[in-house]
Amino acid sequence: MSATIVGPDGKPRCRWSGAAPEFLGYHDAEWGLPVDDDRRLFEKLSLEGFQSGRSWRTILAKRENFRAAFHDFDFNRITRFTQRDVERLLKDEGIVRHRGKIEAVVNNARRARELVEREGSLAAVIWRYEPGGKQRAGPQTASTSMESIALSKELKKQGWKFVGPTTVYAFMQAMGLVNDHVGGCAIRAKVERAREKFRRP
Repeated sequence: MSATIVGPDGKPRCRWSGAAPEFLGYHDAEWGLPVDDDRRLFEKLSLEGFQSGRSWRTILAKRENFRAAFHDFDFNRITRFTQRDVERLLKDEGIVRHRGKIEAVVNNARRARELVEREGSLAAVIWRYEPGGKQRAGPQTASTSMESIALSKELKKQGWKFVGPTTVYAFMQAMGLVNDHVGGCAIRAKVERAREKFRRP
């Protein structure tokens, strides 16, 4: 089976981008492009935690609801959430109603703020774990890496929750720490150019 499919413009894309209508725009405009914005990094880590055991399509379809529920993933605001907020979110049908994952976002917001106070930004810490040189595995053949294991371990040590190595690797793929678009994908070169121009925090 080919690793690519033909997109609506006649150009090849990673096969997964055709699995659901929501995926094409996400694949072309977001997935793999490097991100240094702390709010977006926190959002993606949070959504990857919610995805655990579910499909990304479910999460992507509910992303705007998640943003509304969690104040656009402004972790400084989320740190003020109380148990009453958790109970309110457990009644919100627009998001994934999982107590452990909702509580993890609140906990992780507090850990994120502590990290920013210590290190200056979330991005500065996360980008330290960008793999050096060439990727060891071919695109979309791995679900973890040495770097995702190391970042997961560091975050857990600081008290973060729902940040296992597989979750962290999916986060790293999406946020551009690796270019995991397959070789024939028309977007791979766009991502590579963006990564070359990107100023690491």
